[in-house]
Amino acid sequence: MIYMFLANGFEEVEALAPLDLLRRAGCTVTTVGIGGDTILGAHGIPVQADIPDTMFRDAKPEMIILPGGMPGTRHLDESRTVDAALRAAVASDAYLAAICTAPSVLGKRGYLKGKTAVCFPGFEDQLLGATLPAAGVRVVTDGKLITAAGMGVALEFGLALVRVLKGDETAEKLRTAVLAD
Repeated sequence: MIYMFLANGFEEVEALAPLDLLRRAGCTVTTVGIGGDTILGAHGIPVQADIPDTMFRDAKPEMIILPGGMPGTRHLDESRTVDAALRAAVASDAYLAAICTAPSVLGKRGYLKGKTAVCFPGFEDQLLGATLPAAGVRVVTDGKLITAAGMGVALEFGLALVRVLKGDETAEKLRTAVLAD
């Protein structure tokens, strides 16, 4: 199962654009609300999560997705449920995906060591052990790790998620269908 964790103060576009693309590609994604099932985005948009964090129990997730935004990233970082989900994902060799400030959550836990990762400018020092890509690279896939720089590349991030789960052909068809060229 694919899980996207939402915490109060998340960046709405960074969550909803990739979520939409994944579901269009036929992926089953469950959104998990940290602290409840109605989560308020950073810009005041309420989103109904599929389940509250108290219901998360998957010991072998296929992918964990963390949208950024503030203070959403801080809430993700403080969540025991997110921590348990990330540990389960790493133990089962699942994909880890994070955008904007959320790669810092992975970096603080040591999950970026030896990987290339990108984040929102100013958070690079929290990508502990990661190699930063060349200037201008805004979405990075390194093995089972997918990171992105911010809201402006949310579609590209979503397409990268589709690509690793459903293949290049599906991702390119979806890119064309949504006019993301």
